[in-house]
Amino acid sequence: MPQTPLHATHEKLGAHFTDFGGWTMPLKYGKELDEHRAVRGDVGIFDLSHMGEIDVKGPEAGAFLDYVLISSLSNLQVGKAKYSMLVNEDGGILDDLITYKFADDHYLVVPNAGNSDVVWAAFQERVGNFDVEIRNDSQAIALVAVQGPRSLEVLEPLLDGSPADLAYYSGAWMNLNAAGGQAVEVFVARTGYTGEDGFELFCQNEDAQAVWDSVIDHGTPCGLAARDSLRLEASMPLYGHELSVDITPVEAGMSRAFAKKEADFVGKAALTGREPSVVIAGLTSEERRAAREGAAIFLAGTDEQIGTVTSGQPSPTLGHPVALAHIAPNHAEVGTKVDVDIRGKRYAYTISETPFYSRKDK
Repeated sequence: MPQTPLHATHEKLGAHFTDFGGWTMPLKYGKELDEHRAVRGDVGIFDLSHMGEIDVKGPEAGAFLDYVLISSLSNLQVGKAKYSMLVNEDGGILDDLITYKFADDHYLVVPNAGNSDVVWAAFQERVGNFDVEIRNDSQAIALVAVQGPRSLEVLEPLLDGSPADLAYYSGAWMNLNAAGGQAVEVFVARTGYTGEDGFELFCQNEDAQAVWDSVIDHGTPCGLAARDSLRLEASMPLYGHELSVDITPVEAGMSRAFAKKEADFVGKAALTGREPSVVIAGLTSEERRAAREGAAIFLAGTDEQIGTVTSGQPSPTLGHPVALAHIAPNHAEVGTKVDVDIRGKRYAYTISETPFYSRKDK
């Protein structure tokens, strides 16, 4: 099973490991609650080198991505990023991913770790006659995330550029002044999966240790357990839970991505005019018992099942259980009372506004 370039460092830090997306990844280092709170109140440092990276370059790079993904990428400004989805001909979601535009003819696509092979295969299959070169750099590029309200304060002295000038979902190449005076080239993106301000630093594998060592003393090492609870509070979907090949971007609330798109793309015929079979909705409860993935959801006081929980756990920040779920569209109105079956007993929940948590400075 693949390991990141920082695996030995995580071992020294006493990390507990888990299999995630086919990679051996740090689940937590100490108490996951402490790691979660570090990101909400200070700075957390994540090794996300399991994420995929596909380099797309050439005169028709933008047109190729317009065809491959549901969004329009050719008109994206240089230095900006866009969240999008890759679907099959039937509209089923193969992955949700972020694309960064380096230049008019150069993009970086970042798929989820567990879907990197599927995404790469789809890119190869769809390249056709496009004047473009695609390269799978997933095994060559590392990714270190610095997330939390003090992330800018941590990074600004280390970089020769100005991360403060980066808007959300944008990025730029900079040099990081690593320990020992080494200058490391990194792509600094103001993106993240925590609901906090933060940055993601892309670098070559051989530079990962220098990047990690430069930031780790300024924050708390965080594993995937904290990343999951943070993204859930921020109501960010996770592939394999909220998203899968069994639903389309219409169910995922992403119809706006292609609503005005004139260019053809894979899945367009299946998605055009489609009505959602389910919607992704938020649930909260005053009960102490957290709903977990797979739990059935019923209209309160009835035996009418209207949905299924896709992710759920107690919210460390809010102090009560939160969950995301697939809900029948006609029962998804905020304020609707529901019962969730948790191990044979029903608990009262309410369909709620999302995100559950939003940072104050946003």
